[in-house]
Amino acid sequence: MQLATVDLLIFIAYVATLITIGYLVSREKAGHQKNTQDYFLAGKGLPWWAVGASLIAANISAEQIIGMSGSGYAIGLAIASYEWMAAITLILVGKYFLPVFVRKKIYTMPQFLEQRYDQRVKLVMAIFWLGVYTFVNLTSVLWLGALAINAIAGVELLFGLMFLGLFSAAYSLYGGLKAVALTDIIQVVLLVFGGLMLSYLALDLIGDGSGPLAGFTTLVQQAPDKFDMILAKDNPNYISLPGISVLVGGMWVVNFSYWGFNQYIVQRALAAKDVAEGQKGIAFAAYLKLLMPIIVVLPGIAAVVLLPDLERPDQAYPALMNLMPVGFKGLVFAALVAAIVSSLASMTNSIATIFTMDIYSRYRPQQDERHYVRVGRVASVVSLVLAMICAQPLLGQFEQAFQYIQEFTGFFTPGIVVLFVLGVFWPRATANGALTAAIASAVLSLVCYFWWPELPFMDRIGVVFLVCLLLAVSVSLLETRRDLVINSGGGDTVALGEINFSTTQGFNLAALGITLVLIALYATWW
Repeated sequence: MQLATVDLLIFIAYVATLITIGYLVSREKAGHQKNTQDYFLAGKGLPWWAVGASLIAANISAEQIIGMSGSGYAIGLAIASYEWMAAITLILVGKYFLPVFVRKKIYTMPQFLEQRYDQRVKLVMAIFWLGVYTFVNLTSVLWLGALAINAIAGVELLFGLMFLGLFSAAYSLYGGLKAVALTDIIQVVLLVFGGLMLSYLALDLIGDGSGPLAGFTTLVQQAPDKFDMILAKDNPNYISLPGISVLVGGMWVVNFSYWGFNQYIVQRALAAKDVAEGQKGIAFAAYLKLLMPIIVVLPGIAAVVLLPDLERPDQAYPALMNLMPVGFKGLVFAALVAAIVSSLASMTNSIATIFTMDIYSRYRPQQDERHYVRVGRVASVVSLVLAMICAQPLLGQFEQAFQYIQEFTGFFTPGIVVLFVLGVFWPRATANGALTAAIASAVLSLVCYFWWPELPFMDRIGVVFLVCLLLAVSVSLLETRRDLVINSGGGDTVALGEINFSTTQGFNLAALGITLVLIALYATWW
């Protein structure tokens, strides 16, 4: 279905505004050339509101909006656990991990692993993250985004892919993280407003014009099976979200890996003015996460009533947008594209950061700052081109893309969490122990996937995490002599006594508020 002229004008105005603002905030003062800290960490000057908004903008994209709406259509409200549990995870990351990363003065997560372990661990994880960000994250955002543009505006998939790639590059390639983070303020406002508007109008349609509250009541009555937060074993989707294990098992591992040790997420907090400012931004993002299910899950559930005969769950969000009146469709479409391009820009900037600072600079260490910035821009472009080429072959056959992404990344997340948790909190962890956990995570996950297929992947992540933790501890304890630790490449341990883990009263109150809200949500929809 084509966009009406009014919708198209709204969308064009959004594109023009974003590119203009991206250019304006990227300009440097006369005589100052961008260095690596300017380009990759926004000059270490982001305020809390920019940190929080950018965290959400980097997170919420096509795989979230399209994918989670599709999972909402197929599974129901239970998929919102990814969003709601992320809120409390953010608080824990802000309190216990961010102070350590800031103290270490790092640009990237692999850089921390080098400081804590050795170059082998850094190189292995840097290559891994470059592969995942390019061939899983970027491809999924581009493909699902192109599908949405095709369904809503009738644009061919190839041209949709090209448009998204060029658009994200146009406003972010020159300015780097500063351009991405500051324009993310606009993106998040548009995303939240447009998403809430779509949910409002969908519920109003269900309520036959009686308003969203009446529509929500009708929705609960007509689709009661979609409002179970904890799925029973006889639920056909139990293997995706295995009951109480969601609250006490593998989802914690997934969330800590994503929100605590994921470059394109943590990079925003590292770019804050100081630790306290970063923690305020994280608390702001945590409250926004509580709101996200209304934007990304509720429309999918509403589509069960409004559009019960969809061929694929991932068609729910685009099909629902086509029910919106003229004008509103353009606004919601702009919000969807805002989410897509902000995530693309965030991912490509983080790919550039890891490639430049962790790999390229190792082999070309004597170059000036401007050279590294140019290399970062080239890396961004190359990653986008590769993702556009690989998007359809990798993702074209999956019905629920969000679940596919979780399944694939779940092969590696247990090992990643072991590396960082032991690296921060256990001084005796060694590089060989870390490498053992990283390799075992992939091997054990594949073994479980093929030979224990009835094990829900969330439980698989929890089991593999515990085994990897045991292996890493065992290998580290075997290296008891000092010379063995040195030979294994043992790096500098984190001196926890030098880290200030205290937080402000405002942060503590925010944490309490989030905890109480989560208790109320799960008590209501248990």
